[in-house]
Amino acid sequence: MEILIVEDERTIAELIQESLESEGFACRTCYDGLSALELFRERQPDLIILDLRLPGLDGLEVCARIRQQTNLKDPYILMLTARGEEIDRIVGLSTGADDYCVKPFSPRELVARVRALLRRSLRHGGHPQQIYCTEHFTVDLERHIATRNLHGDKSQQLELTSSEFKLLTLFVKNPGRVCDRARLIEHLWGDDFFGDERVVDTHVARLRKKIEPDPRQPRFIKTAIGVGYKFDDAMES
Repeated sequence: MEILIVEDERTIAELIQESLESEGFACRTCYDGLSALELFRERQPDLIILDLRLPGLDGLEVCARIRQQTNLKDPYILMLTARGEEIDRIVGLSTGADDYCVKPFSPRELVARVRALLRRSLRHGGHPQQIYCTEHFTVDLERHIATRNLHGDKSQQLELTSSEFKLLTLFVKNPGRVCDRARLIEHLWGDDFFGDERVVDTHVARLRKKIEPDPRQPRFIKTAIGVGYKFDDAMES
């Protein structure tokens, strides 16, 4: 498996390369959009880690041009973005990105996302496997299993109800993004829900009891006052 890293901040690029190579991945690195396109055509990597903000061609344009190529390998693309940028615009179908990682990120989180993307190809011949990872959590939709990632390679399977599993899945798929109560309700019950939208708070409270070190002071599921909740699984400073 070969990975192309496209990141104009050299210290970040070196950190990514060192983290991936320590896990056995072969990596190439470049620092601008035009070089990324040249290396893509030359090497045809299995996965591209692509920064959104690049000199010259930005990450969205590079992503779009790669997806327009014919007779070349169609790689997975993991977009790197700063907090506050439009995640929907990055990971939407129009861009062709497969996943994103929000800066600042931990090397462990990045490696987990890379493994999850490449696992889709390895296990299903290119058909996406529904596995989503953050720093501390992994959700496998196909097997309906959620785990908490512990130190090292250890993990703990979480005992969740169907509603709790759905909530955690939505949060893990949207780290750093505020989910309002209306969206949470639609995700849990669809259009058939009638009642007080505050009922979702009860389900969030139950999920917190199962995943938070201290549910009274949530580390992962933060309250967005007057709106809903935000899942934050970035590395603590």
